[in-house]
Amino acid sequence: MPHNYTKLFTPFTLAGKPLKNRIVHASMTTRMGDKGRVTERQVNYYANRAIGGAAMIVTEPLSMAKHQRIPYKVVVYDDSELDGLKRWADAVESRDCRLLGQIQDPGRGRHEVGRNPEAVGASALPDDLSGTVPRPMTIAEIRRMNDEFAQSAARLKRCGFSGVEISAGHGHLFHQFLSPWSNAREDEFGGDLAGRTRLITEMIAGIRAACGSGFILGIKLPGDDGVPGGIDPVEAAAIAAHVTTGKAVDYVTFAQGSHARSLEMHVPDDHQPRAAYMPLFRRLRNAVNGRPLLALGRITDPAEADAILANGDAELVALGRALVADPAWPNKASQGRASDIRYCVSCNNCWYVGAAFHQSLSCDNNPRVAHKEEADYRPAPTAIKKRVVIVGAGVAGMEAAWTAAARGHDVTVFSRSRDIGGKARLRAQLPGGEAVSSIYDYQHAAALREGVQFELGVTATIANVVALKPDRVILATGADMVAPRWLPPAAREVVTDLRTAMQNLLPIKAKQPGTAVLYDMDLSEGTYASAERLHQLFSSVVIVTSRDAIADETSMVTHQGINRRLSAKGIAVRLLSQPVWSDAFENGELEIAHVYTGEKTVIRDVAFFAYSTPRAPAIALAAPLREAGIDVRLVGDCLAPRTVMAATAEGHAAGHAV
Repeated sequence: MPHNYTKLFTPFTLAGKPLKNRIVHASMTTRMGDKGRVTERQVNYYANRAIGGAAMIVTEPLSMAKHQRIPYKVVVYDDSELDGLKRWADAVESRDCRLLGQIQDPGRGRHEVGRNPEAVGASALPDDLSGTVPRPMTIAEIRRMNDEFAQSAARLKRCGFSGVEISAGHGHLFHQFLSPWSNAREDEFGGDLAGRTRLITEMIAGIRAACGSGFILGIKLPGDDGVPGGIDPVEAAAIAAHVTTGKAVDYVTFAQGSHARSLEMHVPDDHQPRAAYMPLFRRLRNAVNGRPLLALGRITDPAEADAILANGDAELVALGRALVADPAWPNKASQGRASDIRYCVSCNNCWYVGAAFHQSLSCDNNPRVAHKEEADYRPAPTAIKKRVVIVGAGVAGMEAAWTAAARGHDVTVFSRSRDIGGKARLRAQLPGGEAVSSIYDYQHAAALREGVQFELGVTATIANVVALKPDRVILATGADMVAPRWLPPAAREVVTDLRTAMQNLLPIKAKQPGTAVLYDMDLSEGTYASAERLHQLFSSVVIVTSRDAIADETSMVTHQGINRRLSAKGIAVRLLSQPVWSDAFENGELEIAHVYTGEKTVIRDVAFFAYSTPRAPAIALAAPLREAGIDVRLVGDCLAPRTVMAATAEGHAAGHAV
């Protein structure tokens, strides 16, 4: 046991089942199931977290009742997938890790575009986000559903699972029954606290009766849903005390937020403090009738996790996104290798790819999610050593560099900057971006360990690249924002893109007079982080965009946070507007026109102006290198401007492909 983690790696017992440490993988939707069946990728994902040292894993929500026919959710409500469930359980349990299936139903809750006409719920009241109005469940339907949950839990037990977790937070169906905001029933499943909790208490009793005492039964309850008239901490304490009466529940945890403007609360990002939920957990600690408490909410570092346990704030800690980023987080921490962890950057892109694009779980800082070889991965050595030159030290180039070098290749990286990280380094220095640095910090440490040679502060040219006689050149030179067409060529000498402008502003500390204007056609998170930094530096900030909304290139939870912060800071947003360039700009005046009506207004006292626009790949070296007979591969934004996730994945693939 490492001397600096006194509690994290001590054993624990739940329902008579041993846990080798206090680390639990919180439920994360992987979308890796296929037509209700367990897939190899899905088994790989969970097996890797067990191999990586977690003591217990809670699965993504499963299809535990017959009305839950969702293709990517594994069927448990009948015997059709018994073999897959057994294979899944064995892959985890055989590695001394307890596997729990999660019971959940979205009800009226929906954070996708459009409404769900098949939704059921507590009452015919609209979802606060999508407007979906559910069909109220009858008493017979509620009891039939609960019976199916109990029988499905027993089926999981027969297949080798150690328990189940009831997910009664996040604004989902069970939360909707608990909350006076969404439950207007007048029968025995509504009204007072006993009525609103009846669905849960009967579910707990049914599962315990079907599965016996040697089966873990955990529950996730709402701690603060952020909805006026909903469940605040006072109501949460009353609910927790009621549903944990007796000994049927083996552990309790709390979720935040709901399917409302508070959705962002349930996945705190880098604008929120570390271990963001802990003040609330401490407040609710005495409400759970002595049941073990499972802490969660942006716990990313072993020292943070150990301190929670050492302070007596919880008995267990749950990591969700942190174990997506590095399944070997527990093993590395226990072996004194915390500096080797690929840390979660709290960007919520893992949430975004599933919710917005219906893709399987992916990560900005882990390009190997659900590969068979993932936990504590090191590439296999190459049979033929080659000379590799990488141009660009951003996350795509650095991922390619350490991966290729770990395989045994001779790797040199050129960077015109003296710093590692590329554009990600700028993002790390803007509000809400500090954690981004962990991506390139890990890559840099790995590259140095593997013997990569760096030419920092050196602009790559055809001559100095060819002089190294490379077998392969990997271009990771990024992309540059394109000047808007309405900006005259002469004006482009004084007006720069936002990235260049923010780099120049980084050293400035004192408040500047005047208004900062940002023309936004990029719609990505970094643009609005820049706006927040400009708010720190200038008297006022105005965002101008010809689009009808801002932040459309971000996840819903990120979008909510951006709008909340911009509103709170008084940053003005002018939608459907475009600057009209004129000589008046020299006097601090910028005219903007409505894109449909042509109506013009003037922003005065302009002290700063920059544009944030779509980017064009920086590929000037590609053709000359190929003409010189060199094998060239493009990765990241210089292939096509996209995301950090794409850059990391492509860099990793390129390093392997040499």
